[in-house]
Amino acid sequence: MLNNAEQEIRTLEETLRLAMLNGDVASLDQLICGDIIFTNHLGQLFSKDDDLALHRSGVLKFISMQLLEQYIKIQQNTAVVSARMLLSGTYADAPFDGDLRYTRVWQQRADGGWQIIAGHISAISVISE
Repeated sequence: MLNNAEQEIRTLEETLRLAMLNGDVASLDQLICGDIIFTNHLGQLFSKDDDLALHRSGVLKFISMQLLEQYIKIQQNTAVVSARMLLSGTYADAPFDGDLRYTRVWQQRADGGWQIIAGHISAISVISE
């Protein structure tokens, strides 16, 4: 049985997935902390403003985001999520797809709500022997 915090994070992760998929900037704004540290799959750092601008402008559009795995670790007022997703979409009108691993750190605020304070994406590559 899931504890309350873990269930809350699972729900927030789904809210985040749908907000990204639908380009819902208002929801993303609520979910992402103002001073987030976010590293993309190319090792570039992005701010909250950078991320929201990509969605607001339509430069980044997701077509599908299929969750394959999700692991959550809760420690006091912090949650770490590792999620594997199959993604497809467009970036500056160029199509992309990928098998990616997201790591997100959620922190519970004084009012009880949660926000993402850090995130990282890694591309999953299959190594053949």
